[in-house]
Amino acid sequence: MKNSIKYMTISILYTAGIMTASAHCQIPCGIYDDQMRIHMIEEHITTIEKSMKLIVADESQNQTVRWVMNKEKHADELTDIVTYYFMAQRIKPDTDQYVEKLTTLHKIMIYSMKAKQTTDLENVEKLKELTHQFEHLYFGEEAHEHDHAHE
Repeated sequence: MKNSIKYMTISILYTAGIMTASAHCQIPCGIYDDQMRIHMIEEHITTIEKSMKLIVADESQNQTVRWVMNKEKHADELTDIVTYYFMAQRIKPDTDQYVEKLTTLHKIMIYSMKAKQTTDLENVEKLKELTHQFEHLYFGEEAHEHDHAHE
């Protein structure tokens, strides 16, 4: 009986939109796709870049507001991947290049925030550079080269 009430409560909360599911939970399920997360970060960066360009070019206030909201949403989602996926779950203390990995991820978070605050494309370039740098740190040269060999 207790379990069915708990299930019904959770179902109602989800249906009402009070609770939302994230892209990946913090339960140690063992189901990880690290390369997919890198690709997701790259897609967010591309969307941020496009949004910035259209904000600067667009003269319609309504469209500009929509592009600003889009840019901010993707910057937040990028930061969520960095913090809730890589920093909280995947980067382990006392592993190779621990400090370098954390430092690079922190820099990605900083430039994601700067991308939210401005339309300066230099922030996008820095995000691309740091993501590439993190990918090399995280996967190593051999794994990185093998992964991109099929593209």
